[in-house]
Amino acid sequence: MSREELKSYLTETFPSFKVEDTFDFPLLWVPKEEIVGVLTKLKKDDATQLNFLMCQTAVDRKTYFEVVYHLHSYPLKHDMVVKVQLDDRDNAEVDSIVSLWAGAEFYENEMYDLFGIRFNGHPHLRRFMLGDEWPGFPLRKDYTDEHMISL
Repeated sequence: MSREELKSYLTETFPSFKVEDTFDFPLLWVPKEEIVGVLTKLKKDDATQLNFLMCQTAVDRKTYFEVVYHLHSYPLKHDMVVKVQLDDRDNAEVDSIVSLWAGAEFYENEMYDLFGIRFNGHPHLRRFMLGDEWPGFPLRKDYTDEHMISL
C-alpha cells in the first residue's frame, strides 16, 4: 500500500479522526478511549497488517502529553504513526497495548518511569530504571532537582 493509499484508507476508515501527512509517515490522531480498538483494527485488517510496533514513546508538550505509536507492516512494507493526546498531566493515563504487542510492556514501563503516564491494564506497571524512591519524573518539562545545571 502506498503512502497515499494508506492516508485514504485512514480517512475512510476513521472519518471522525484527524489524519496528517508528516515528513516520514501518515499520522492518525486517536481519542485515548479508542486506542486499543483502533490499533487492533490496524494490526489485524488485511488492508493494513501493521503487525510490528517499532516504537512507543511519549512527548511532553508542557500543557499535555502525547503517546506516540510507530507501526510497521512487514507483509505490506508501509509505516505509520498513531498519536493520543493526554490533557490531564496530573492523572495522565491511557489503556495498555501489551495485549496487542508484548514489546509494549517495556515501552509503557519506561514512559511510566520517566513521564508518570499510567497504562490501564498493564500486567506489571512499575518504575524499573529509577526505582520507587526517585522523586518525580525526569522527562517532564516541569521536572527539577537540586543537581540540575541550568544556563
